[in-house]
Amino acid sequence: MTVISIVGAGPGATDLLTQRAVEKLKVAEVLIWTDSLIAPEIIELAPENCEIIPSSALTLEEILNLLIAKSLQGKKVVRLHDGDPCLFGALSEQINGIKSAGLDVEVVPGISAYQATAAKLKAELTAPGITQTIILTRSNGRIEVPAKEQLHHLASTQASLCLYLSARHVKEVEETLLNYYPIDTPVAIGYRISWKDEWLKVVPLNQMASHTKEKGFFRTTIYIISPALRANQKRSNLYSPSHKHLFRPN
Repeated sequence: MTVISIVGAGPGATDLLTQRAVEKLKVAEVLIWTDSLIAPEIIELAPENCEIIPSSALTLEEILNLLIAKSLQGKKVVRLHDGDPCLFGALSEQINGIKSAGLDVEVVPGISAYQATAAKLKAELTAPGITQTIILTRSNGRIEVPAKEQLHHLASTQASLCLYLSARHVKEVEETLLNYYPIDTPVAIGYRISWKDEWLKVVPLNQMASHTKEKGFFRTTIYIISPALRANQKRSNLYSPSHKHLFRPN
């Protein structure tokens, strides 16, 4: 059975694609890509004779019709998503539509923006004695966040909070977070991380909105709000000579 590949393009840089993603791109005969969110350099990995279709102006139904029709023609079809398709990618709707047509589908994960941002900062988001939890979420917008996942509930944990799709509402976000995190909590603002024009800066929480507005960011922006971004973190027990475990019993 012909398999449609839903592939994560990662944050933007071609060398941050997984090996499996590169392999899928190099043999694609039809490539339907999220052109508004993926660096053009990634598309250059596809063969010269590959049919490349941008999807930014298409509806879900139009995308599904293309995926199904091209696959039924016996083509190797790749649906290329920004980041990791398992995060905010309308993945389930596409898989359900493909399977309803009697076709099979595979998903190739990609590095997400929060991972690329933390790596760029050389930062660990799960710091011993500070926080052991990472929350990936978004603010309320045109798509309502479930009541139990509203930002004030999540912020009350003071965990490492990674916010996607929230730049348009950054002022309201900042006001909410200041009720739960200290005013000087570090916030990493990342714009198009790993692209040629990336911008990344760590600012105090109370400057989160002003920096965003000053730069004119309203999309492809991630925020990492985390006390773990501070320096002088407590040492982990993992490699401590006083810490015994299965592989180091003595």
